[in-house]
Amino acid sequence: MNQNDFAAIVPVLMVTLAACATMMAEAFRPQRDLAAGRWFGTYGLIGLGGAIAASLNQWNQSLVGFGVISVDNFTVFFNITLCAIGILTIILSAGNAERDHLPLGEYYTLILFAIVGMMLMASTTDLLVIFIALEIMSLGVYVLTAIKRSSAEGAEASFKYFVLGAFSSAFFLYGIAMAYAVTGTTRLDEIGLRVASSALDPGILTILTMVLLLVGFAFKVGAVPVHMWTPDAYQGAPALVTGFMSTGVKAAAFAAFIRVFLSALEPLRLDWVPIVTVIAALTMILGTVVGVAQTSVKRMLAYSSIAHAGYLLVGLVAASSAGKAAMLFYLVAYSVTNLGAFGVLAALVTPVRQHDDVWDFAGMSKERPGLAALLTLFLLSLGGFPPTVGFIGKWYVFNAAMQEGLYTLAILGVLTSVVSVFFYLRIVVMMYMSDETAPEHRPKVSAITTAGLLIALAGVLSLGVLPGGLLKIAAESVASIF
Repeated sequence: MNQNDFAAIVPVLMVTLAACATMMAEAFRPQRDLAAGRWFGTYGLIGLGGAIAASLNQWNQSLVGFGVISVDNFTVFFNITLCAIGILTIILSAGNAERDHLPLGEYYTLILFAIVGMMLMASTTDLLVIFIALEIMSLGVYVLTAIKRSSAEGAEASFKYFVLGAFSSAFFLYGIAMAYAVTGTTRLDEIGLRVASSALDPGILTILTMVLLLVGFAFKVGAVPVHMWTPDAYQGAPALVTGFMSTGVKAAAFAAFIRVFLSALEPLRLDWVPIVTVIAALTMILGTVVGVAQTSVKRMLAYSSIAHAGYLLVGLVAASSAGKAAMLFYLVAYSVTNLGAFGVLAALVTPVRQHDDVWDFAGMSKERPGLAALLTLFLLSLGGFPPTVGFIGKWYVFNAAMQEGLYTLAILGVLTSVVSVFFYLRIVVMMYMSDETAPEHRPKVSAITTAGLLIALAGVLSLGVLPGGLLKIAAESVASIF
């Protein structure tokens, strides 16, 4: 061990300590003092804020910690993105988590430990450590899905997610075993060198390694055909948990996806690109077509998330410098937009009504015009309307595909985006053009939650109007690992 080992893991360590502090505070909280739990999110905000500051200090540095943690601009980009997702989730949880009767100490602790796993996934250069980080993240998200103990639907969703997640983890672990059998190592840089030496004739075990790893990553990003967990998990989990796992899990999984397939397995590009191309096309089509048929807003956003995974896979297939940067930009765009949308849904939930059916939004513009306007802008961004960041993100991804000659994928992406507008606008029409009004009273929104929603809105609009800065940072980040 040396000083650089610990310098490399400072951001992860700060989030870990914040999680431990939250856990200890919950353990020593007097049983009857429920109000104390309201402040547990503060520990998370301090830890995540400190992690962002530490990550900014690591920009343009090149450190390796404990032989497997790589600190480069790519790591820094994802550390900041994941910590920002955590901060926004905690801000939006203020008041909403308490009203939803969630155990606050456990809730914030699990969020922080899940972020630790996500950050490790984005920074490690060893397949075994990626697996360990993936399990740390997954276990936190499994429990968060069922954290509302009175919800039988949440328990069922968590169980399905856990069983299918264990199944996909087995595929991933077998892929690691195959990689070791073929190359004698689990280090990504060494795997890349040994795969490159046999790229012209990779052999059946090498191809099997690639396929097994692909299945594991495809499950975590919610791509077809291993997307089955997504609708049930999204619908059963509390709204903010759904927003957190739809953004943080996807960002971390794609970070590891990029490291493994665009670095270690880049010599096998001619073998995996056709497979990922088909997966991307099917993912966009299924996510859009099935999403149109949904009446549950959370299930609709689940299929929307599947479609967006398809758009991100288009960037992975394009894999030019523009395509790689477009993927990172799109992940930020999707994260800020989706968290905002689920933040509005969480603000509307009451103990007696989940506010999940499309009809629940009828006449909302009359009773809650501010929330209706915010939700409209978030939905328009998900649909890819200018001048929101969703439009810019899709433009960059599809443009990168066109530059690489992937005209069919680009056209399919545009067509599915147009079709998806239908189910986003259906909610907007219900809010503004329905003569009826949903009978259930909509709760007032706390000042902290309002601030979180306005932060998300600022990101959606500012990055939509001035995307150049983030795109430049994304390009510099992804260039540091190739």
